[in-house]
Amino acid sequence: MKAVVQRVRGAQVTVNGVISGKIDHGLLVYLGVALDDTEDDVRHLAKKIAFLRVFDDGEGRMNLSVLDIGGSVLAVSQFTLLADTRRGRRPGYSRAAPPEQAGKLYDLFITEIKAFNLPCEAGVFRSHMLVSYTNDGPVTIIIDSKEPES
Repeated sequence: MKAVVQRVRGAQVTVNGVISGKIDHGLLVYLGVALDDTEDDVRHLAKKIAFLRVFDDGEGRMNLSVLDIGGSVLAVSQFTLLADTRRGRRPGYSRAAPPEQAGKLYDLFITEIKAFNLPCEAGVFRSHMLVSYTNDGPVTIIIDSKEPES
């Protein structure tokens, strides 16, 4: 499972002209589900993101989490994070989970984030979405649930 996490001052996702999710200060999370991802990957990633210290403390150091600042999360499913660009010019998506599996794990991610008492808004799975945001910093972190902890 891969996530692109952006510290934002505001973000929203719109589907067919209707806002499906909107947050103020917090994290915008693009989430890609791979074929071999499990519920353990989801739990690991949700915990990592909830406690990720990417917000400034009183001394201007990134030392606070989204939990610490009372922020929110906007989760957007994005299978293109699993793109394989090693051959040719058209990305391949054979490493991405099929929709049934990906949808289930995406929904579980939202549930797990909410279990930390974090407000969590979301895009609409398998929909064409328009995402707008103001990246704060900019701060963008890429997390892969398969990378071992050090």
